[in-house]
Amino acid sequence: MAEQRLIIEMGMGNDLNGQDYTKAAKRAIEDAFRHSSLPLFGAVGMGHDQMRVQVTVGVQEPDAVDTAALVATLPRGRAEVRVVKGGLNVATDTDDPIVIAQASVEAFLPPQEGWRLKP
Repeated sequence: MAEQRLIIEMGMGNDLNGQDYTKAAKRAIEDAFRHSSLPLFGAVGMGHDQMRVQVTVGVQEPDAVDTAALVATLPRGRAEVRVVKGGLNVATDTDDPIVIAQASVEAFLPPQEGWRLKP
């Protein structure tokens, strides 16, 4: 049996000045974290190292994001970050648009013995 997705959380982050796509992406990931808690690990005695964390971030300039910096911000599990075209740049009165990033954080677990998530 393949891994099972345990959680999906979404978040939004922005950078108001400086057009820093990595900063906006980090804030989007942090926003997603604020919506979740994983008490399952303590309840079943499972280590966080068994969890694979897949993060997808959408910004207008995907190549401007430092994915290694984003992986470093993920506190648990084996992290993977993918950056895609998305998000939004909001025009301002200057040449410094507001950058908005969207993030999806998904946690996957290998098949478990003694219990399983419903498909």
